[in-house]
Amino acid sequence: MLLQCCAPGVSSGGQGPTRAGSTRNQHQGGVSLPHSNHGPGGSKVCGITNESETVKRLRLAVTNKDFTFKAGQWVDFFIPEVAVVGGFSICSSPGLLEQDGVLELAVKHNVHPPAHWIHTQCSLDSEVALRVGGNFFFDPQPADSPVNLVLIAGGVGINPLFSILLHVADFHRNQESEKNGYKMGTVKLYYSAKNTNELLFKNNIFGLMNEFPGKITCSFHVTQQSSQICEELQPYITEGRISEKELEKHVSKDTLWYICGPPPMIESISKLLENFGVPTDCIYFEKWW
Repeated sequence: MLLQCCAPGVSSGGQGPTRAGSTRNQHQGGVSLPHSNHGPGGSKVCGITNESETVKRLRLAVTNKDFTFKAGQWVDFFIPEVAVVGGFSICSSPGLLEQDGVLELAVKHNVHPPAHWIHTQCSLDSEVALRVGGNFFFDPQPADSPVNLVLIAGGVGINPLFSILLHVADFHRNQESEKNGYKMGTVKLYYSAKNTNELLFKNNIFGLMNEFPGKITCSFHVTQQSSQICEELQPYITEGRISEKELEKHVSKDTLWYICGPPPMIESISKLLENFGVPTDCIYFEKWW
């Protein structure tokens, strides 16, 4: 469950599940305060779709023109009639907010009051308030040196990494059209879920792979698939967990690693990368539970 986020080693003190984030690279990954300096900003629900059988995708029109976020960050989610504050990672790009004044969240159904409200009571034109937070993000500046990214997602941990992936696509489009701004390297996404129904944003990810062949690639993994994998997905799906061999081939001095998922996954992959000799300041992670 993706809920309240806090600085490394610090409890959020809120109700319900929490998550902890850690980023160490102060240049391109960035370090931010746990929350923005701005108070909650108003927004209105302008779109609701079913991303999967258990996940709803919300589109929110943000009324505060000063509201901004970095790819990978999350929002505190304030619902007027619900006492508990939710916390959900943004799954859209900063560019969508700049261009259209909207952002998106993908929320899995569970008993936590904010998530339960989204799945049972939220409707078009519902009003909520948002406050940005989190120190897990990718925000390079135009003069920064190009880097490659490896994004590793487990379950709904895909949300902040999908935001980063969309942000990377915006960099590529800008380079192709205007030949300026940050020059992005390659991105490899490893995405593991229980089954293909729980792999979120599949069509969007396929679209990015087709738009930027060789620059954006993805490997999907399923760990509890009980039905036959459809023919369209078979070339991209591996049954079983992400292997050490797959990850080791991406180790280089120009690669940054972003990981989001259940704590045991984060801990095992982080330790594996360190054993491969990846510097700790090239590893970014965000735990959730």
